[in-house]
Amino acid sequence: MKFEPKWIAWEITRRCNLRCVHCRSSSEAAVSGHPDFSFDEACRVLDDIAGTANPVIVLTGGEPLIREDVFDIARYGASKGLRMCLATNGTLVTDGICAAIKDSGIKIVSLSIDGPTAEIHDNFREHKGAFDGTIQAAGLFKKHGIEFIINSSFTKRNQAEIPAVYELVKKLGPTAWYMFMIVPTGRGLDIMDELISKEDYEKILNWHYDMEKNESDILVRPTCAPHYYRIVLQRAKTDGEKMKQRTLKFSTGGSKGCLAGQLICLIDVDGRVLPCSYFHVPAGNIREQPFREIWDNSALFKDMRDFKGYKGRCGRCEFLKVCGGCRARAYSMCGDYMEEEPFCGYQPTKLNKH
Repeated sequence: MKFEPKWIAWEITRRCNLRCVHCRSSSEAAVSGHPDFSFDEACRVLDDIAGTANPVIVLTGGEPLIREDVFDIARYGASKGLRMCLATNGTLVTDGICAAIKDSGIKIVSLSIDGPTAEIHDNFREHKGAFDGTIQAAGLFKKHGIEFIINSSFTKRNQAEIPAVYELVKKLGPTAWYMFMIVPTGRGLDIMDELISKEDYEKILNWHYDMEKNESDILVRPTCAPHYYRIVLQRAKTDGEKMKQRTLKFSTGGSKGCLAGQLICLIDVDGRVLPCSYFHVPAGNIREQPFREIWDNSALFKDMRDFKGYKGRCGRCEFLKVCGGCRARAYSMCGDYMEEEPFCGYQPTKLNKH
């Protein structure tokens, strides 16, 4: 694999109008100690990135629509030839916002739906009316011809609703649906007892395989679930047929599990470059070093690209190069990002020989 940045999430604010139970950055309406950076600094960062790479840039938060200059940032990035995208919870979307999205050069928008009903979604988002706002946003995007994807996050409190969420998503007509398996970071650390068990994880990923095999209307893929790529190979062999996975729009283009620090990263509101949205260990800071220097030379990223250094079952697994295990989950649960994926129950054949 050539380790080039293909997809960068950029936290342009930590402020948010919701207070979701799983929020990776513990976003609040008012944030102390992590202020928004200026528009001039945003332009400097985009100049820095565009000078050495051509990744997808996802403007995220917090809630990015809270920033009054969000569309100025998107427009400047687009003028540099970068593919600009937006991740929103959907509750602030209006006809005017849709017009601004189109005018700014944003290519695609993501929304979040975590339950098939207002009761379940609003409980997850800790905000009454969040569900209705997001459903309305999806309708407005269709009305204005804006491509969008839907992200859905799951824990024990809503895992039974996965098939119903999928059916709702299909009715809303997005380009793609990403099924997120929660990684315990930020406020997610407060709901550790709600993490889906490794046994149920396996069942859910097998359900996704069966669903994806027959899905032709929208693009689908589980996220933060690297062992899905093991399951795809295992099931294809067992079933005697190779599943043709369609390429996701504005993705990395890599058919592999964990890509943190390999093809993707996140830049947080403080300028820290993190391996992914859920891995809160900095490889460096763009206020102190050029992005390319951090990407190519940080010890953290070099570790994550050294598959021979992976430990435990991951290090001895025959599916290591297609899966890799979730490095963020290993760090969160084990305190060591090179340790084995703690929510995978697979026993590698090399281990079974002992």
